[in-house]
Formats: sequence, C-alpha cells, structure tokens
Amino acid sequence: MSSGSDFLLNPVVLRGFSGSLHLVLLFGVFGSWVCQRFKMGNREGPKERFKRTRSLYYKQTPICCMGVCVFSLVLCLLNYFYWYRNGWSDEELETLLDLALRTLAWGAVCVYLFNLGRPKYPFLLRVFWGLYLFISFYELVIDVVLYRKHVNLPVQYLVSDVVSVVTGLFLCYVGFLGENEGVDAILEEPLLNGNSNASNESESNKSKGGENVTPYSNAGFFSILTFSWLCPLISAGTKKTLDLEDVPQLDPSDSVFVGFPSFRNKIEAECGTISGVTTLKLVKALISMAWKEIILTAIFCMMYTMASYVGPYLIDSFVQYLNGQRNFKNEGYVLVSVFFSAKLVECLTQRHWYFRVQQVGIRTKSVLIAVIYNKGLTLSCQSKQVHTSGEIINFVTVDAERVGDFSWYMHDIWMIFVQIVFALLILYKNLGLASIAAFLATVLVMLANVPLGAVLEKFQDKIMESKDKRMKVTSEILRNMRILKLQGWEMKFLSKIMELRKTEAGWLKNFLYTNAMSSFLFWGAPTFVSVISFGACILMGIPLESGKILSALATFRILQEPIYNLPDTISMMVQTKVSLDRIASFLRLDDLQCDVIERLPRGSSDTAIEIIDGNFSWDLSSSNQTLKDINFEVQHGMRVAVCGTVGSGKSSLLSCMLGEVPKISGTVKLCGTKAYVAQSPWIQSGTIEQNILFGKKMEREKYEWILEVCSLKKDLEILSFGDQTLIGERGINLSGGQKQRVQIARALYQDADIYLFDDPFSAVDAHTGSHLFKECLLGVLSSKTVIYITHQVEFLPAADLILVMKDGRITQAGKYNDILNSGTDFMELVGAHEKALLALDSVEAGSVSESTSMSKEVGNMSSTNGVAKRQENRDVETCKTDDTVGTKGQIIQEEEREKGKVGFSVYWKYITMTYRGFLVPFILFGQVLFQLLQIGSNYWMAWATPISKDMKPAVSSSTLLIVYVALAIGSSFCVLLRSLLLAVAGYKTATQLFSKMHYCIFRAPMSFFDATPSGRILNRASTDQSAVDLNIQYQVATFAFSLIQLLGIIAVMSQVAWQVFIIFIPVIAICFWYQQYYIPSARELARLVGVCKAPLIQHFSETISGSTTIRSFDEESRFRETNMKLTDTNSRPNEPPLVIEENRPDQSWPSLGEIDIRNLQVRYGPHMPFVLRGLTCTLPGEMKTGIVGRTGSGKSTLIQALFRIVEPAVGQIMIDGINISLIGLHDLRSRLSIIPQDPTMFEGSVRSNLDPLEEYTDKQIWEALDKCQLGDEIRKKDGKLDSTVSESGENWSVGQRQLVCLGRVLLKKSKVLVLDEATASVDTATDTLIQETLSQHFSNCTVITIAHRITSILDSDMVLLLNNGLIEEYDSPARLLENKSSSFSQLVAEYTYRSNSS
Repeated sequence: MSSGSDFLLNPVVLRGFSGSLHLVLLFGVFGSWVCQRFKMGNREGPKERFKRTRSLYYKQTPICCMGVCVFSLVLCLLNYFYWYRNGWSDEELETLLDLALRTLAWGAVCVYLFNLGRPKYPFLLRVFWGLYLFISFYELVIDVVLYRKHVNLPVQYLVSDVVSVVTGLFLCYVGFLGENEGVDAILEEPLLNGNSNASNESESNKSKGGENVTPYSNAGFFSILTFSWLCPLISAGTKKTLDLEDVPQLDPSDSVFVGFPSFRNKIEAECGTISGVTTLKLVKALISMAWKEIILTAIFCMMYTMASYVGPYLIDSFVQYLNGQRNFKNEGYVLVSVFFSAKLVECLTQRHWYFRVQQVGIRTKSVLIAVIYNKGLTLSCQSKQVHTSGEIINFVTVDAERVGDFSWYMHDIWMIFVQIVFALLILYKNLGLASIAAFLATVLVMLANVPLGAVLEKFQDKIMESKDKRMKVTSEILRNMRILKLQGWEMKFLSKIMELRKTEAGWLKNFLYTNAMSSFLFWGAPTFVSVISFGACILMGIPLESGKILSALATFRILQEPIYNLPDTISMMVQTKVSLDRIASFLRLDDLQCDVIERLPRGSSDTAIEIIDGNFSWDLSSSNQTLKDINFEVQHGMRVAVCGTVGSGKSSLLSCMLGEVPKISGTVKLCGTKAYVAQSPWIQSGTIEQNILFGKKMEREKYEWILEVCSLKKDLEILSFGDQTLIGERGINLSGGQKQRVQIARALYQDADIYLFDDPFSAVDAHTGSHLFKECLLGVLSSKTVIYITHQVEFLPAADLILVMKDGRITQAGKYNDILNSGTDFMELVGAHEKALLALDSVEAGSVSESTSMSKEVGNMSSTNGVAKRQENRDVETCKTDDTVGTKGQIIQEEEREKGKVGFSVYWKYITMTYRGFLVPFILFGQVLFQLLQIGSNYWMAWATPISKDMKPAVSSSTLLIVYVALAIGSSFCVLLRSLLLAVAGYKTATQLFSKMHYCIFRAPMSFFDATPSGRILNRASTDQSAVDLNIQYQVATFAFSLIQLLGIIAVMSQVAWQVFIIFIPVIAICFWYQQYYIPSARELARLVGVCKAPLIQHFSETISGSTTIRSFDEESRFRETNMKLTDTNSRPNEPPLVIEENRPDQSWPSLGEIDIRNLQVRYGPHMPFVLRGLTCTLPGEMKTGIVGRTGSGKSTLIQALFRIVEPAVGQIMIDGINISLIGLHDLRSRLSIIPQDPTMFEGSVRSNLDPLEEYTDKQIWEALDKCQLGDEIRKKDGKLDSTVSESGENWSVGQRQLVCLGRVLLKKSKVLVLDEATASVDTATDTLIQETLSQHFSNCTVITIAHRITSILDSDMVLLLNNGLIEEYDSPARLLENKSSSFSQLVAEYTYRSNSS
C-alpha cells in the first residue's frame, strides 16, 4: 500500500505521464492538420471561413495556448541553464523533456486553432483539455502534500502547476461551456463594428444602436472578469469615429424600462402614491432596487482594501530577505508571487468595484429622471407656480445626477474605518505601542478635515444656489431672445447674468482656495502622521529599522486617501441628502385633481359636456374665484362659441373642461375623447409630419386631406423639405399662422369626439381664417362637438350656443339672435364690431380724389413700382437659389461634436488663457520640488536607519527626525504653493471662458438661436461650465503631476537597479500601444454622452411647457416612453457690432421715419430658400402703412429684416437716408419700437417688465398703463407696480400680455413703431381702444402695422400686400379698393361678406 502511494506521489511518474500525453497531442494535431489539408484541396481557405463562424473566445483561446507554449519554453530554458551548471538528475531530465514536449504541443495547438474553420472545437482536443486540467490539478495537489511532508521541491514546480491549473480551467470552460456564446457573437459583433456582412436587421435597427443588446448581457465569466466583452466596441473605435448607432443597447437590467416599473411599485407599496413619498422611503426604494449590486460592490471593496495592504505588510520581510535573512526556502519567489497576486487582485477588484457602482449610479439616476418627468406631467397649475421649468430641469440635470454619483461614495463611510484598522494593525506589527500615537495623529488630522469639509460644503451649496438662479434667468432669456434683440435689451440682460455670475464666482473663488488648503492637508497628512509616529518611537526607545520604516511609510501613504476622503464623503452624503430632500419635496407637490372631471364611457350619454354649479380657481388660497356659478350643457354635435373681453375667463373655461383648473365645487361631466388647440401654439422640435401625427400611425389619404383642409399644402411646397422640414424649438422657423394651422391639423388627425379651440383664428389672415372656419368647424367637424373661443364676431352666428363671459361668469347664453338684445355685454362686443364695419364701408365708399396729395404722389409712384417690379420679381422667383440643399438645408442641425483626438492647441489655449500661462512654470516647479523633497525624505529615512537592530544607525535619532521634519515641511509648503497657484489659474480661466462664451452667445445672430435648441446652450452654461469651474484644471494638473511622479520613480529605481529599464521600456511601449487602442473609443463615448444629454433636457423642457396639450390628447404614456428612451441613450457665428463708433447716427435720427426698401432678398440660412425675393418700395415717413398677406407670405420676415434680426442676403433698407446695415445694432434697435406677434413677459414685477432698463418714473409708467387699458387692473393687485409676474407671464392672460407690450412702446415713444399682430389676442372693443390710443400718441410717427383684422389697417395711408415673398400690391387703401379685381379688394370683400353674414 505504501509503495503504491509512493508511486502515485512520485513526481517522475507524473512528469512522464504528462510528457506522454503531450506527445500524443502533438501527433494528433499533426495528423489532423494533414487530413484537413488533404480534404480541403483548393477550396476556400479555412481562415476566411473562420471569419464567418468564429466563436466568442476565438481570440483568447489561441492566445492562451501561445501563453502556455511560451511559459513552458521559458521554464525549460531556465531549468536547462541552471541544471547544466549544477548537474541534473533523472527526475530533472524528465522534467526538461516534459517541458520541451509541452512547448511543441501547445505551439502546434496554437497554430491549429488559428487555422480552425469550424464553430466547435474538435472533440478530441476538448478531451485533452479535460485530461490536462485533471493532471495539472493532481500535480498541484501532490506538490502541496509533499510540501506538508517537508519534502523540498523546486519552486518552479509549484509555479508551473498553478499556471497549468488556471489555463486548464479556462480551456475547459471554453471547450465545454462557451460554445453557445460563440454562436451569438456571430450576430452581435458585426452590429458593433458596422460590418457590411451583418444581417439586414443591422440596417433596420441602425438608429437604435443596432438594437443589439450589449455583449455584457451574454458574456461568460472570463469575459466579465477581463472586460473583454468591450473589445468589439473598442476595436470598432480604432477603425472609425464611433457614432450612437455603434454603441449597443443597455443590458435590460440597466434599462429604465425595466428599473422604473419595479421602483414605482416599491414606492407605491410603501407610500400608496408617489405624492406621499418621504426622503427615507425614497432611499429605501432605491436601495431595494439595487441591493444585490450594493452587496457585490461591498465585497469587491473589501477585497481591494485587503489586497492594497499586502504590500505594506510584507515590505519589511522583503527588505530583510534582500539583506540575506532567509526564513524558508524559496522565500523570495513566494514574496514576489504574493506581491504580484495581491496587485492583480487589487487591480481587478477595483475595476469591478468601479464598474458595478457606475451601474448602480446609472440605474438610480435613470429611475429618478423618469419619476421626476412623470411628476412634471401631472403637476397642478398651483404647483407649477412653486417651481419654474428651469428649477424642474435642475432636478434632472443636478439632483438626479448627484444622487447617481453618490454610488461612488456609498462604501466609503464603513471602508474608512476598515482601512484605519488594517493600517493600525500593520503599524503595531512594525512600531509597537507607537502605533497608538499614529492612531491619535490620524484622528487629529481627520478632525482637522471636518471643519474644512463643512466650509467646502457651505461654499458648494452657495455655488449651487447661485447657479440655480443664474440658470433660471438664462433659460428665460434664451426663450425670449427674439424680443430682447428686437428691443435692443440683450446687453442689459447679459449684464444681469454677469451680475449673477459675479455672485457665483465669489463663492467659487472661496471654494477653490479652501480646496487648495484641503489639498495641502491631503498631501501633508501622511507626513504629519509619520513624524508623530517616528517621534513616538524615538521617545519610547523603539528601534527604527529601514524595513519597518518603509512599511510604515507605505501604510501612511495608503492612509492618506481615507483621511482626505472623509470630509469629502460626508460632504457628498449631505449634498445627496439635500438632493433627495429636494426630489422628495417635488414629488410631494399636488397633482392635478383627478376627480375634477367625471369621464363617461364613449356613447353612453347624449350629453358631451355638462357643468353644474361649477366654481373653479387657479389659486385655491385666493378668495377671488376664477370661474363662478358655471352652468351649461352641450349635446353631441353642437358648436359652442365662447366670447368676452380680455381677462373675462374664456381660456379658464376651456381649461376647466380639460381638468386643468382646481375645482372648488360643482360637477363636470365629459363623454368621449377630446382634442385641444391652445391659444399660444405648442409645437415640438421635430418634423411637421411628426407634429401632425402626434404619435398616431400614418394614414396617407387622411393625412393629405387634413393638409388640404388646414391650408398647409402651399406652405409645404415653399419649404425645401416639405412636411419633413425640421421645426426649431417652439416652432421658431414657422410663422404664427403656420404654427396655429399645424396645431389644428394635429387636433383634426386625432379624430376625437370633442374639440376645444382657444381662439385659433386670431393668428391667421382673414382669408385663411374663413377657410379654416368653413372647412374645419363647419365641414370636417360638422358632426363633432366643438367649443371655440373667438374675438371675431363674424364666427359667432354659426354657433348653436354662445356663451358670453365677464369677470369669470357666464352672463349670457343662447343663440346669436336670442342673446343679441337680451343684455349689454354681448351688445358691446357686437357694437364694437359693427363700428369697425362702418369704418370699412366708409373707406370703400370713398374715392381716389379724397386721398391726400401725398397719398396720390406716393400711390402713383408705388403703383408704377409695383407693376415694374412684378415681372422682375417673377424673374427672381424662377431663379433657383442655392439648391445644394441636402440635410444642410434644414434649419435645425444635429449637434456638432469634435471628432478624433483633442489637438494640443486646445490644451495650450486653456493653460495659457490666464496671464498667458505665466503661472504654469511655477505650478510645475512646485510639483517637481515637492517630488524631490518626498523622494529625499523617504531616501533619508531608508539610509539613516539600520537594516536590523544589530547594526549601528548612521546618524543620531534627533538628527534623523529633524532632517525628516525639515524635508516634510518643505514638501508640504510646495504643495500649498502649487495648490494655491492652481486655484488662481483655474478660477481666472473659468471666469474668462464664462464671459467670452456668454458674450458670444448674446452677440450671436438670431439665426443661431433659431437653429440651436436651448437645451444645447443650457448644457454648455450648466454642465460644461461646472466642469470648467471645478474639474478641468485638476485633470490637466493630475496628468502633469503624474508624469513628474513617474519620472521620479524611474529615476530612483534606475539608481538602485539599472536593470529595471529592461522592464520599463516594454511596459511603457505596451501602455502607449494600449492607450492608442483604447483612447479613441473612450474619447468618442465621452463626447457622445455630452451630445445625448441635450436632447433629454430639450424634451423635458418641451414637455413641461406643453403638458396641458399632452394631457388633453391623453399622450402622457408616449411622452414618458420617449423620455425613458432618451434617458437610456444618455445612461459659432457672430452678430454685427452693437455700436460702430465711426458710423453712429445723430441723436435725432430718425427725424422723419421714411423707410426705403431696395431689392431686398432675405433667407434664414445659406442653404435655405429665399423668403423675401426682391422687394422694392418706399414706406413714407410720419404715415401709417399696413402690411397684409396670407400666412407665411413674408410679413414677419420683413419686420425681422427691418430690425436686422436676419441680415439681407441682397439689397438694403434705408431709414431717412441711412443704410441700417452700416450702423450698430444698438443704435438701430433703440430707435425703433415693436409690439411683437408673441407677447412676452419676464419673471419679475410689472415695473421690471415695462421698464427693464429703469429709464422711467412711476408716474410715466402709470400713464402708459392707463393708456393701454391696464391701469385699473394693476391697481386692484396688492403689489401695484411691484405685483409678481411668474415665469413667461403665465399668471397673465395672453391678451393682457399683449397690452403690456403696448405699454412698453407708449413709454419708449419711438419715431418708427411696428405692430406685428399687436391686437390678435384681444377682443374687437379693446382693439378699437388700442387703435385710438395709437392714433392719438403716434400721429406724427411712422407706423407699420401687420394685422389679419382688416379693420386694423383700414385707416392706414398705404397698404403693402405680400404674396410668397413678393410685392403683389402697394397703394393707398382707397385706390386698391377702387380696383375691384385687386387682391386687397378681394380680401376686404371676403372679410365684409364673412362679417355681414353674422
């Protein structure tokens, strides 16, 4: 029995069996290769075939075999040369033979695998791999048994057997378990690298990253361990610039589509509804969603910490070994192996820890974005007053991001204490009781960090608070940039942002300087602790040896991080709690009342809408109700008109039918589906087609019919891309009428039962309005229930029921003729309308002779011009302008991103921006000096202390400590100097970049804002600016500092052992090669993250502004899904100068106000078609000119050209003989006044909205308010002129906002006044009052009026009629009306007919 066991334990037998097995393998591989070559003949080469069928581990398997081959060869050579000098035994000869056979066999297998053409590895090869693992494992067990029996074995046996077991495990896994994954890889990899041999699915799914789920989902153990599942993506990045379609989809477990439902269910199970959530319950739900990953990362974190302390623990043993002290045989090999293994474990566990916490962070951030977005869709109006859209967006961009980032810190609290315990154990082993002094010093340093951390936290909070205010103002300014440029206010508002930034920069400066002190503590802490510890050793008489010193120094260096991170971790915890509190507080806000409307099943009732004793209020805390005692009933198929003066409650009445207004009492019943058209058009960024379909499937016949009904066909013919034209943010590249008609088309396409129209005809011309009313309301919707608000009396007789509103009550209700004589309110509206018609009749009755001589002269001249130019204009029209359209013709372009590596010039510009880079040499000098002093202090301690206690120290204890302290103090002050200079440079650079960027933005032409969604600009001003403020300087510095540190290490090691260069050179070469392989993909992925963030913010912003429309169409679920998709996707022009000093007009300019337009051609971009195509005419000074034309004819573009919002491509505009293109923008715009088409108010007060430049007295402001009929309304408010105006003036009706714009021009009193649909949103009576006010106060001014109400331009001296960017007619109204065939006559006739039909 004993002899049998000895035989089994005999290494000679084992080596012989292993050699025989490898010899069989060698012959088998050779035979297989010969047979394969014989069979294949001249057929397709196996390598080509393999490319189509290779397995997932194709690359790794031959590399593994090659590794075994090379390892066996090296071991064989080392043994040969060692035993050759010392003689060898039979056992050693057999070992050499085994290694030689291994080298040949594994080399043959490697070559064979590279030429293998089958999806599966051969059966016999897999059997050999199984036997190889068994033999290797058996040999390793024998080594352990013999070692325990105190049998001396060469260390190379142990190393060889360990390597064999590891490679055997991998090969068996590949051979027996990894095949299915290999088949999947055939489908996945082409989709990642864009290979044209991929299946057709790759094309159809291109836009979604190929719809291929990340290889991580199907990766095996070794692929996950080594992150090799990333190789296809990284490999693709080396061959091309990565785009979004190259990036695979998220693993389902990381997708918000999977995470959000479970998160929501946990919240609802805990709280009942989202509105009942508290911070604690929110945290519990987040933890329960990712508890497995949290536990796994905790294990990785613990393994990393333990592995990181192996080095300091064994340094003393290694020093003693190098000094000749041997504790056991092969101790050196064991120590090196342990060092290497510990470093390998440290590296792998740290990478997996970081990767997994990032996964947790992505999931956390994604579900928080989804829950915030969903809440934003259901917020009540009162809740929206609490948080502006900018603040809500901050919850996503700042708070959700911060909570996601906390995943990096979540293990730090408990790990700090674990690290300190490990460190103290090592110090106790080396320094004995002096470790207590080290512990006390560590506690002292940590306590010193706490107040510093508290100060940093305070400054961080102040920075965030200041940033919130700045971003809120920036967001509002970007939304209203057009009005700012029209009024010439942009520099005033820029100064407002700069003031806010000044406050923010003050806190930033404090933060950076305090952070410099914190950095001083970080680098000084190990030195301080080590001085205390070594001082305690000297006082206690504990001998200091070089090994123990080096071990202690390494331990102190590891302790440096937890000491430094503690305040940072506490700060991050506090910040995360603040963010969670903010999110929880937002989620607790009141939603829209779900019981406002009682929804009846479709077809269950003859009544479509019924309100009984309804009382509603936008502000439940206010004693003034918005709507009072509302009672009415609407049957299916009825048309109901709602009319009344400005602010009477018309829009609120529609809103209560949508369930938007909080209900105080009463009943609202609604039967059927609904569609809503808002007074202020809400248009999404996207194509016209997408806006009309609004989530519905395309039905081509129905779609074309609706385009015809909504008069959109002609508009689409003009646009280069038709209905595929990309609409800018808020419909910026559409006219007001076009936006309104797109809205109506969207509503019609829904085919709803009930239609709610909030004054949709005010933004279109009379002809289009009549067409829409006839075709839509009386035609397409003849069988539907329609409730429409209108200020146009001529649309009232067609209604089955008219509701007259005043002060929030329905004062009259009935058919047109029934209520005409039953009350005064309706009579006032109709009377004002009839008065306007009388004026129209008197104009029509007049003759040409009644016109003034001036009119005659101008008229004759203009008529000639009109006729002469008509043919010329046709010639212009037939010219094709820049038909290189392509995708560049779209006004909205995809966000540009740099491609390829970041040029050195970018870094150079950054580092030389402050003081032309004067501080950079001093920063680098500080770091070099610090590095030298650090090396000097370590070298001093190692040299001055004895290797063992038996040796005499080189210097006295006091000298040892004094020199060390001096070096330590010097290095600490170098760090302080370096940190302070870096803070100064970073702060100055960030400040300059901010100023330059914002100046460029504000000086950019309007075309830039038309083409650039505000989300992109906000991303630059928030996320990117934060990176410049707080991160980039440290990243650039870290690169430089790390390089200096590396050079220092190389220099020291080369002095000790020059042979280290043999290792350094190949390692550095490999690092550079790997960097070239990895960096291109990493760089493009980082850029894609930035590019993907803007659409998410943009969609969020649009959703908040259009939430009423989204809810009215019941489209919340589609928008939620879009947001989740964007969340998953995310897991340079200049304007002319403001002032041209050498060409400034006189203070009295313009004195007459004559506007001479000469061959004016305008387009919105170099690749866009011309909108104005050769206009030539003269608008006489001190006279009133009306501009009319069909929607989209170029009226508003002409006004934009007058204000130089768009610059003429050809031609010029002269005002009183001065070419406006040759003077500064501020000089031009400050002398003109405008009431724009979209009435704009800013958050603030009534005073700041009327007089943003603070140029007028309160008395002047009150006079202007009285003139524009708002004085009494403002006096009723508690704050009077300081009454609050909410974001975008949402607490004012559209009509009231337009009256505020009128008040602005009354204050300004310019010589040239432009009215761009100034009275579109007010009733006829108010319109008449406004016209009278303007006539009284601007009688000696040049007034240009764009209006769809014919009555608003009838008293003009001249009328300019545009059609498709051309002048069709230009003359006095009387002369044009005399010619019954003129377009103007036909327009007036149609308006008269429509009005008289009432």
